[in-house]
Amino acid sequence: MTLSIIMPVLDEAAGIVPALTALQDYRARGVDVIVADGGSADNTIDLAQPLADKVISSPRGRAVQMNAGAATARGDVLLFLHADTRLPANAERLVLDGLTQSNRIWGRFDVQFDSGALRLVAASMNMRSRLTGIATGDQAMFMTRAAFEQAGGFPPIALMEDVALSAKLKRLGPPLCLDARVTTSGQRWRNNGTVRTVLLMWGLRLRFFFGADPDRLARTYGYR
Repeated sequence: MTLSIIMPVLDEAAGIVPALTALQDYRARGVDVIVADGGSADNTIDLAQPLADKVISSPRGRAVQMNAGAATARGDVLLFLHADTRLPANAERLVLDGLTQSNRIWGRFDVQFDSGALRLVAASMNMRSRLTGIATGDQAMFMTRAAFEQAGGFPPIALMEDVALSAKLKRLGPPLCLDARVTTSGQRWRNNGTVRTVLLMWGLRLRFFFGADPDRLARTYGYR
């Protein structure tokens, strides 16, 4: 099997170069790297083009952008990566060998933050994911192309698209939960406070579970 990494971006000029530089070793080993831009007003696209196999333009919305990137990917397995998240070493082998050996069709990594102060938050996220079989975008979700298509891709909603797709994939089979950790930014937690952010995320998920409008949840979360 082969792997494609899809990164949705919007106005990421400040961080896109280090994000893609971290993926160059993967490209050298044959991994397909696709950047799906949602209409950046800065020079994200210009900065990304030399460092990606494809840079595509899409209507704005993380779910829509990731679906557009998946449509142009050539890999048998799709990995969706946020621009502020870094993969562990040899992630493509962990994913491809893990899926083959476990006979599973989708999964995610454990997560850690770039701040040791958030260690307990990360541990609770990883434990919750194992118990519920639900993954989040911060955990670098991956799946076979066949599973992605069977699940219908990411639903085109403004927030919780990762949770919604996880629920669909879970019906097809349990996730492969890799112990290897991706490292993601804890900036939102530091800016808004750990307890406040935990309560916000719990509240948003509970409201989503009970059918709240994802557009309204996105505004509460702080999306434009």
